[in-house]
Amino acid sequence: MRFATFQSGKRAVPAVVLADDRLLDIPAGGVAAIEADLLPSGAQLPASVLDIVQGGLPMLTVCRRLIEHADHPALAPHVVSKTAELLAPIPRPAKNVFCVGKNYRAHISEGSVAQGIADVVPESPVFFTKPPTAVIGPDEAILRQPDITEKLDYEVELAVVIGRRGRNIPAGDALDYIFGFTIINDISARDIQRQHGGQYFKGKGLDGSCPMGPYIVTRDEIANVDDLRIALTVNGEIRQDGNTRDMIFSIPEQIAALSRGMTLEPGDLIATGTPSGVGYAMEPPQFLQHGDEVTCEVEGIGVLRNPVKNVDELAVVTG
Repeated sequence: MRFATFQSGKRAVPAVVLADDRLLDIPAGGVAAIEADLLPSGAQLPASVLDIVQGGLPMLTVCRRLIEHADHPALAPHVVSKTAELLAPIPRPAKNVFCVGKNYRAHISEGSVAQGIADVVPESPVFFTKPPTAVIGPDEAILRQPDITEKLDYEVELAVVIGRRGRNIPAGDALDYIFGFTIINDISARDIQRQHGGQYFKGKGLDGSCPMGPYIVTRDEIANVDDLRIALTVNGEIRQDGNTRDMIFSIPEQIAALSRGMTLEPGDLIATGTPSGVGYAMEPPQFLQHGDEVTCEVEGIGVLRNPVKNVDELAVVTG
């Protein structure tokens, strides 16, 4: 199954994606299905995609039943066009998004050349995080703030969505803890990244620096997560073109390392690293500019597009 979140008025609505890419409004469709005796009267309906992830098999069963009856007259009014405004599938993660750095050998090599440093492959996964405020959805603008950074870069990544709570998870069991997969663009302010001692958080945690989507695809839909094409274009020009088989640390190895002594919970997200082709390593470097369009694609999951937009003045924002 594929899940999305779309905007309806002021509501963020969870949806199951039908075969033709139309969206079925799960809460409204679920009520209609219960009234039409297509679902048990006591069926629990989710208010968000996060509810679906956290709800496990009972929630997935409800969603499968809705798909089976999507053409029923009772549900038809709750099927939305595929042109609906999509948000990030989980618009506001409960935790920071976990990220893995230096996980493709060619990316390590290009970075070493660009920075004039030794080409060293890490012995263990390199982790950092991006705050929930960094998350944006498909077609939402990546904010370029010239007063803050002149070196805004891109990184397409396959992201894992955790589906079961666990700590000290063995690598051999790790796939059983995955709900599904999505796409993340790890937008990075390279100058800020270098200013803070080489640690990643600040340079990768700016608002709008975590485009996500368009869908979460459940694990059973992906035949082999270790053999997926992963690519990125800027204004139609291919910049990154890799495959998940080139990861240094496999997804089970990442989950095992991250969960050592630390609990992972349903809805946690792990961005699993990026292949070569990033802007700062090009000759000359090619950083994102106002008006650019960045397109990320991961085989079997979909396409994530975002424009780049200047924020011309450094304004104080309060809520």
